[in-house]
Amino acid sequence: MRSHLLNDTTAEQYRRSVTDGVERVAAKLAATDRPFTGITVDALSPRIDAIDLDQPLHDTGAVLDELEDVYLRDAVYFHHPRYLAHLNCPVVIPAVLGEAVLSAVNSSLDTWDQSAGGTLIERKLIDWTTERIGLGPAADGVFTSGGTQSNLQALLLAREEAKSDHLSELRIFASEVSHFSVKKSAKLLGLGPDAVVSIPVDHDKRMQTVALARELERCAKDGLVPMAVVATAGTTDFGSIDPLPEIAELCEQFGTWMHVDAAYGCGLLASLKHRDRISGIERADSVTVDYHKSFFQPVSSSAVLVRDAATLRHATYHAEYLNPRRMVEERIPNQVDKSLQTTRRFDALKLWMTLRTMGADGIGQLFDEVCELAREGWKLIAADPRFDVVVEPSLSTLVFRYIPAAVTDPAEIDRANLYARKALFASGDAIVAGTKVGGRHYLKFTLLNPETQASDIAAVLDLIAGHAEQYLGESLDRAS
Repeated sequence: MRSHLLNDTTAEQYRRSVTDGVERVAAKLAATDRPFTGITVDALSPRIDAIDLDQPLHDTGAVLDELEDVYLRDAVYFHHPRYLAHLNCPVVIPAVLGEAVLSAVNSSLDTWDQSAGGTLIERKLIDWTTERIGLGPAADGVFTSGGTQSNLQALLLAREEAKSDHLSELRIFASEVSHFSVKKSAKLLGLGPDAVVSIPVDHDKRMQTVALARELERCAKDGLVPMAVVATAGTTDFGSIDPLPEIAELCEQFGTWMHVDAAYGCGLLASLKHRDRISGIERADSVTVDYHKSFFQPVSSSAVLVRDAATLRHATYHAEYLNPRRMVEERIPNQVDKSLQTTRRFDALKLWMTLRTMGADGIGQLFDEVCELAREGWKLIAADPRFDVVVEPSLSTLVFRYIPAAVTDPAEIDRANLYARKALFASGDAIVAGTKVGGRHYLKFTLLNPETQASDIAAVLDLIAGHAEQYLGESLDRAS
């Protein structure tokens, strides 16, 4: 069994095995003509259930053959131009190369004596990001597993900075279309069920600052503590960007921590054309960024950034076996001192490889392309009488739904849109997401692939309309 350990004596076996795997994936990518096969849970489950994990195959070639049957053949491929569903981006090759390197070396980024240069590379990328945001010379941060963890850590810091002895008095203000992790974080942080105050949004799905001001005033009047305002720079459903400068003014006025959830909109930090859309982000106390959304990185690659590095002390715990206090005095850089995680992958390497190969402008150009594609898509949908589109895109998301020409019960329209999404997924021809707006079912394009063209959007709209019309026709037949 030692022959499977990666070391100096097995380097050649490592090369052959990884090459075989890469060649199979490359062949699959080259041959993929649709984002999904349409396989069902009931069809795939028996294949995996039949595998006895206590009976190994003893050969990586045979394992890869099996993997083709249980995973690769039926995987959802985000690189396909008609994958239009969730916030999943196609990935750039330098980042995938970085993934291969970091997995093989297997550094752990919790302490210097487990990572060495990895620590310094991560710190350099944190500095690069905080400079792009404009947080100032005292800024810092750390890589995380994703936006949910980044938001949790930011709100943990805000809770501690609020310096309240009564958690039930703390309040977090976020728009009604903010990410669900805000409410989840509040619960994990021990706050009360009324801790998150939902602020209404305007027609463009941006937080209404007049309503925010009113709620902050009410909070003060009731003797409660405004712990944090969470502004969103790129909501999951609409890609909408809250009015950051106005929110920053209110946070300053009420002495409230300002967190910007830019998990989606962080791509604008590299944009060549649209950086001004997140003007005001530099006034935040903390910021969430997901490089694995709009920087075209493999999952996971995220970070939480703070204006004042000293606030990260709220996540610091010292253990004699890992990061004893004396290491601080010795100026040994241990990233665990500012992270919620202990053992942690060197995910920063992927972004490092990307920037050193493509440069920030290269990333920004790709993100600008999908934002411009969304603008084209919005024009297509707005001009198509078969569809109702909700808002003009701020980033690269389009929310819409099919509307039949004949007057139909709204509930029946809901069912037609749900059916169309399900039928489209089952066909494997394209994948779209769904959400609710005003209690009604809508469909969603999340455009993060620069290879997607306006013609793809038009074709998928035709497919959606066809499925919806089929459902409505069958519904009428059943009714008659």
